[in-house]
Amino acid sequence: MKIAATPPTPYYAVIFTNLLNNDQEGYSEMAELMESLVVNQKGYLGHESVRDGMGITISYWESLEAIKEWKMQSDHLLAQKMGREKWYKQFKTRICKVERDYGFNF
Repeated sequence: MKIAATPPTPYYAVIFTNLLNNDQEGYSEMAELMESLVVNQKGYLGHESVRDGMGITISYWESLEAIKEWKMQSDHLLAQKMGREKWYKQFKTRICKVERDYGFNF
């Protein structure tokens, strides 16, 4: 596990927070597929994800257009549909412009 190395600001963050249903059949496989696809998506900068009861994934993007293109990617559309119909009790997506960041040990 590591913190995503992001470029100088500004860039965008998509925060996806979710609670899973009991029926998680196929969820892990789909999550692995999404992770393998997103790294090749134009405008993708990195992500961080954690699950401890609640799942939170923050992905980083060059532009709002890149976020929109990922949202409309065909396999991602299927994952969204399965999430709404089967895997999630509840979810929330937030899109933010990152105007400042700082840290250490990069």
